[in-house]
Amino acid sequence: MTEAPVLPLHMQRDQFDPVDELGRTRDSGGITMVPSLFGGPPAYLVTRYEDVRAVLSDAEHFSNARTRSFETEDGPQFTEDELEQMRAGQMLAFDPPEHTRLRRMLTPEFTVRRMRRLEPRIVEIVESALDDMERAGKPVDLVSTFALPIPSLVICELLGVPYADRGEFQQRTGRLLDVSLPMKERIAVSRENRKYMARLVEGAKAAPGEDMLGMLIREHGDDLSNDELIGVASLLLIAGHETTSNMLGLGTLALLRHPDQLKRVRDEPDMVSPAVEELLRWISIVHSGVPRTTTTEVEIAGQTIPAGELVVLALPAANRDPSFIEDPERLDIGRGAPGHVAFGHGVHHCLGAPLARMEMHIAFPALLRRFPDLALAVPDDQVDFHTFNAIYGLRSLPVTW
Repeated sequence: MTEAPVLPLHMQRDQFDPVDELGRTRDSGGITMVPSLFGGPPAYLVTRYEDVRAVLSDAEHFSNARTRSFETEDGPQFTEDELEQMRAGQMLAFDPPEHTRLRRMLTPEFTVRRMRRLEPRIVEIVESALDDMERAGKPVDLVSTFALPIPSLVICELLGVPYADRGEFQQRTGRLLDVSLPMKERIAVSRENRKYMARLVEGAKAAPGEDMLGMLIREHGDDLSNDELIGVASLLLIAGHETTSNMLGLGTLALLRHPDQLKRVRDEPDMVSPAVEELLRWISIVHSGVPRTTTTEVEIAGQTIPAGELVVLALPAANRDPSFIEDPERLDIGRGAPGHVAFGHGVHHCLGAPLARMEMHIAFPALLRRFPDLALAVPDDQVDFHTFNAIYGLRSLPVTW
């Protein structure tokens, strides 16, 4: 009989809140040793806001590229050649200057100015999803009819992925991010995903479109290997729909549980931007990001960590740190939560943050104005949180109006 997987401490939640043990760790020593997710080497878990920001700011001493997180108790799952092939183009798997080289090619596509040019199309996509909800009739699952389709269609159009393939890649992504599945199964899904992206890149190289993949091929084709194009496309596709969709679902639930704040998002346009920032802080859908490996002996929270050790960051605990923000357990959309680490910090700060913010800025008030009587269609305690997922979210959110 297979033992049920144990959820790592940094991923443990009580619905919206990090578990009490994370808070106790943060408020006492700030750092603790935790078992590895897959039976590999243990890791140092960093929980305080100031320490998390320090690690994220220091790529020299906390390396993404030297990660040991692929190690398991069963030994290597990839050959060295395959590991290098699958790391190619994955910005999160590199440190400067290699990371800088890759990011520089993509940065112009994710500026605030570029996002403003996309705004009319995002408005159309949001309104179309709302039309679909209305036509379907109440009750509906907000996740499958609204939260997931919007960012999926946006990233498909931006990147140049056929929207007809969304069911296929969403199913793969769900399995890839499901940490309750055996490592071997998730690795098999990784290989399937790479084959799909390789076919996509091959087609784009034959006939580059006006999308981001076409731009990369036309403008940087001589600088990017085929493996790097596949890696970049894969990272953008997964990150571009999975994160924002989970924020739209969880953010809506959070507002439904705080009706006074929901009303302000619905009725006061100036409150939407600060509400998005506070929801990002309070929910913190990314548990930790990529584990870092120390390149030399370092000190965090007064504790010495030797070289070559894994370091994992508890982003939800950091965003609820009283030293960062007053009364951190309270959702207060009026404060805007400047400085939160929901998008990370430093050189690996989320490249797609302007796009995610734009989608949420449009989607939340549009949903609440179209359905001013939006409400849960199930008892509150029956909402199904997606616990064993590398990116926190909801499996479904039945709503009515």
